[in-house]
Amino acid sequence: MAKVNLNNCKISKNVGADELKVVWKDPDFNPDHKAFYYVRVLENPTCRWSTWDALKSGNKPRSDLPSTIQERAWSSPIWYVPDNKGIEVGNILPDDV
Repeated sequence: MAKVNLNNCKISKNVGADELKVVWKDPDFNPDHKAFYYVRVLENPTCRWSTWDALKSGNKPRSDLPSTIQERAWSSPIWYVPDNKGIEVGNILPDDV
């Protein structure tokens, strides 16, 4: 995980990735069972806006607030419903996956 320099809000280099790509297969997938999948991600820590403001104005950051934050995000779910439930199911993955 990247570190944040609280004197200037710079983030350590060479930690994390600009972009991530992956193909994942569910090892327990059963085509007869309903399933859903989603992705959760954590961003490297960054200075909180109040820390930025304090540093730019020459003041110390507020002691009653965390100096950094770590954003979180998640994808929309991907739902799988077995073919026998009246919904057409197709493979959208490349043939070699």
